[in-house]
Amino acid sequence: FATDDLKQYTKDHENVWPEMQEALQRCGWWNYSLFCHDNGIALGWFDAEDSLQDCCARMGKEPVNSRWQEAMKKYTAENVRPDEAMGELIPT
Repeated sequence: FATDDLKQYTKDHENVWPEMQEALQRCGWWNYSLFCHDNGIALGWFDAEDSLQDCCARMGKEPVNSRWQEAMKKYTAENVRPDEAMGELIPT
């Protein structure tokens, strides 16, 4: 992220749409936290009922998710939806 983009990205995530928050909970995501570094790296952390793949598959069926992902893709390096750009960190 550029500095201004990071500020706006953070602001957008301080005000996640209520319907998006409800969809996340319905799909098994909770305790979501977002960490950002001023170098543009963002890391999301959440607890889930199932695997990342299962939770993402359920979110993919939520209409609000498509709207949110489209609104947030301007912040990704490749201008792709965050749910298409994210990956899972594996503990070592």
